[in-house]
Amino acid sequence: MDDADPDRTQPSEEILSTLSVNSPMKVESQGSEPQLPPPSEYEVLKAQLAENPHNPEAWRRLVNAAEASGEMDKITATYDALLEQYPNTAMAQIQYINHFLSDESTFDKAEELFKKFLKPSPCVELWSFYLTYVRRLNSAASRRDIVKTSYEFVLNHVGQDKDSGAIWNDYIQFLKSGETTTTWEEQQKMDSLRKVYHRAVQIPLDNVERLWQDLEAFETGLNKITAKKFMTDLSPAHMQARTVLRQLTNHLGPLYASNPQELYLPSLPKFDASERALVGKWKAYLKWEESNPLEIEDKDKATLISRLQGVYRKALIRMRYYTEIWFMAYTWTNSVGKHDEALNIIKAGLDANPSSYLLTFAYAEALEIKKDIAAVHELYKKFLNTLQTNLDLLEQSQSNSSFSSNGSAAPGNESRNESQTSASSFNTQASEEKPPKVTELQKHRTEYGLAWIMYMRFGRRAEGVKSSRSIFGQARRQRWTPWEVYEAAALMEYHCSDDKSVASRIFEKGLDVYGDEIEFVLRYLGFLISINDENNARALFERVITTFPPERARLLWERWARYEYQYGDLEASLKLEKRMAEVYASGMSIVLHYVTVSLAYWADFLL
Repeated sequence: MDDADPDRTQPSEEILSTLSVNSPMKVESQGSEPQLPPPSEYEVLKAQLAENPHNPEAWRRLVNAAEASGEMDKITATYDALLEQYPNTAMAQIQYINHFLSDESTFDKAEELFKKFLKPSPCVELWSFYLTYVRRLNSAASRRDIVKTSYEFVLNHVGQDKDSGAIWNDYIQFLKSGETTTTWEEQQKMDSLRKVYHRAVQIPLDNVERLWQDLEAFETGLNKITAKKFMTDLSPAHMQARTVLRQLTNHLGPLYASNPQELYLPSLPKFDASERALVGKWKAYLKWEESNPLEIEDKDKATLISRLQGVYRKALIRMRYYTEIWFMAYTWTNSVGKHDEALNIIKAGLDANPSSYLLTFAYAEALEIKKDIAAVHELYKKFLNTLQTNLDLLEQSQSNSSFSSNGSAAPGNESRNESQTSASSFNTQASEEKPPKVTELQKHRTEYGLAWIMYMRFGRRAEGVKSSRSIFGQARRQRWTPWEVYEAAALMEYHCSDDKSVASRIFEKGLDVYGDEIEFVLRYLGFLISINDENNARALFERVITTFPPERARLLWERWARYEYQYGDLEASLKLEKRMAEVYASGMSIVLHYVTVSLAYWADFLL
């Protein structure tokens, strides 16, 4: 690490320092104070990335700064941190390993990294780099079998990739270069070459046409009669590979815009039109691959699975922060019976996207199916903590933005506003028109409530109503919990325990907190009407109708008027109509309104 000491100056010390500069009593002592050296670029970038690790450009600059320093400890720490943030980034892995290939004394470290990086990697570049290392170590003729085994090992992992054509060609040239001393050895060599050629020309490789031409020349050179038979038998599969290659190239062109030799690091999505279009193209490509365009037969199902595993692994590297792609990979992997690998995929997806509802709910469902109840509880608690932190940060950023735009607020007003904010339900606004940032906070808060609701449903299914009540109790203690959680808990009691009284008490508790939210009051009123509790429904309506201004209360008036008209007597309906006319002078007769609606509904039956 950099030898420069970090800047430990606190704000209070900065103030004292400024005062001392302006004080004539301190002028003489200024020269004796030691000056801390400014932090290096590396330290500045490292601090920035600690605050915001999703900054690809800062990571590239950090790598460059570490490389420029020439300090192996710093280089190692940088690549380790980078690859933790962006796993399976082939160019970073290659650059990292390269540092240990210039001296034989560090080959052990290089091999340790190869073992760590290779197996989960779908990247042809890294596997090709590994082959170069193997051939360098095993150049002697006596060690050709090791090289051959390594080629097979590599091709079994990435041989279905379009970009692996160069490896296939190198393997063929390696086999051709083998020396033989007997006819039997020569025959073995030709058989090995034929098998490799035949495998390669049925794959949509970027050089598949050239390999076909080489195969034809090879077979013709051995025997023109058998050559014709071999080529005829292989032709349908080869032509299918060429057709698929053209389609594959069309799919992949827009998906890999950057230079493969660059250190590509994915950015957090902005979800603008271009990014939505990109996600759509990825989904279309993945579905196309799943459709088995090569028409690989069931007997070669392992080949198809290997191909799709590589396709999805590359997609996850490129689209690391798009949860739909992770979910597609998880779903497909599960569908082919690789359940443990599917769980590993979804766990890695949550590492990259810890606030993903889609991945969290899918993982929770998978764990519940496995009866790992404790793990589901742990998952939901971790997820809810993440969402709470995000809401706190969003509120803070909006508060800072509001403070900046409004200038300096009076301390008394600021304190009063904070207390009002904590006591209110956050969703309450004097007007239905809300600033975009406030609306964003409300949206995230409602989503946060969905997480609690899903957690309660899990608790009821897995452990019974006692567990769901305990989870609801936890939710009530959280300041960000929205009214939807209370409604869900009440309806769960009513439908699952057939307990109207408990459900009503939950709604009442919710009314204490969310009595100023018209939507919650409407849900409560609707519930009482649905269970035919007219007395409490009427009492609720009368209790709350005067607490809302007319422009916000209209939905309540209409909901209760609809009930009175449909199930009450005419006198009650006319009284309610009169009250509404006093509030809404321009409103038409409620009776006439519902007669009109009813006649329109029954018109087809009456004619």
